[in-house]
Amino acid sequence: MFSQSNQLFRIVFGGAATRAILAGVALISWLNGCAIPNTRPVSATRDRAFIEYWPPQPGNKKLRLAVKDLIDMKGVVTTAGSEFLAKHSPPAKRDAKCLEIARQRGVQFVGKTNLSELAVAVSGMNAYYGNPRNPLRDSLIPGGSSSGSAVAVANEEADVALGTDSAGSIRIPAADCGVVGLKTTFGLIPLKGVYPIAPTQLDTVGPMAKDIARTVLGMDLLESGFLNRYHQAVAAKPSAKDIRVGRLYIEGTDPKVDRAVDDALAATGFEVVKLSQEFTDRWNQAQKDAATVAAVGAWLYDLKFQKESEVTIRTKAVIALGGLQYKTSYPAALKAQPAWKAEVGKVFREVDFIAMPTMKTLPPHVPLFGGTVAFEAQVLALQNTQAVNFAGNPALAVPVPLRGAKVHVTSLQLIGPRLAEADLLNAGRLVENAVNR
Repeated sequence: MFSQSNQLFRIVFGGAATRAILAGVALISWLNGCAIPNTRPVSATRDRAFIEYWPPQPGNKKLRLAVKDLIDMKGVVTTAGSEFLAKHSPPAKRDAKCLEIARQRGVQFVGKTNLSELAVAVSGMNAYYGNPRNPLRDSLIPGGSSSGSAVAVANEEADVALGTDSAGSIRIPAADCGVVGLKTTFGLIPLKGVYPIAPTQLDTVGPMAKDIARTVLGMDLLESGFLNRYHQAVAAKPSAKDIRVGRLYIEGTDPKVDRAVDDALAATGFEVVKLSQEFTDRWNQAQKDAATVAAVGAWLYDLKFQKESEVTIRTKAVIALGGLQYKTSYPAALKAQPAWKAEVGKVFREVDFIAMPTMKTLPPHVPLFGGTVAFEAQVLALQNTQAVNFAGNPALAVPVPLRGAKVHVTSLQLIGPRLAEADLLNAGRLVENAVNR
């Protein structure tokens, strides 16, 4: 078991693997053994999608909006999925800036959604509030960290949910739960009032919904005038024939998942070209660099919780890994970011979008005895999302049919140029229509 964990760390964290494991072991040795969560709160919904739930009145026709509990709402404690913050933080004094349009329009807020503790784990599991239940299959992880948001829209408990995405935290739960998730352009949506991971490099806020139409409505709650821009994008390219897509193939992807993505692109009618091995190699390096920046960001903002008994050992160990990377791989990762952004920009002079699976495989099963750092590393290694955050570009996760598997849906990720959210959602509309036929 230890050798398997060591291998996973080497895959995800590169040369820091051995020191990372030792740091985790040392961390656990000085924790006093009382970081096991206390009695779990009773969930407001059976699927454990919500931390706070406010069901709408019967007959209410307003758009129902759920908000990830990483985003401040006036008068409500922002728990970040943490027992410690739930018990020791005061209610937010004001809304996060990204809720301003939703408040002005009088939408129906239906609750604060569940997530990975402090948003640092990618499985979407939560030891205190309970694991949101994957609507496709109970035994599978929901994906994180915006797990509750994905489950809420999948189960029609909200029309739209807001999530946050620093390394895939909107797109991964969307992929795992069979819904749509949009990671927005870095810097487009204000982060004031949003609990930070890497706010100066990676963090974004975006909408999630069961289909493209409602995701568009969600984006219109985040950016003024977006609906008009979306209609203009639809009018400019009503069909796929004039859209050129660069297909990115990643080693280690389940062939059934790759085939499902290729079938969806073909059914839609895009012009598809294969991207070069050189770009693929640079993508793989950007994946590692982005994971490093996200891990260090979590360490910088959450180090203060390392001695708190109401934060789980798993979360503390994940945070400790970021501290290790701060003096090793972090400086080089930051230095590489401008060149990666330029490389991605170069590709978008040749194609309209980049296409690939959101995840290399179907979501893993929930571990029998709860998650470990090694399990989180395993899930991280399945994601095809981090490099997008490192470039700052928008990306859309769209469910597509999967044949020959127990779960009959996987996820296509479409990546666009900066500020191309309307064009991305139009392309997603074309995919959705094609696969639904």
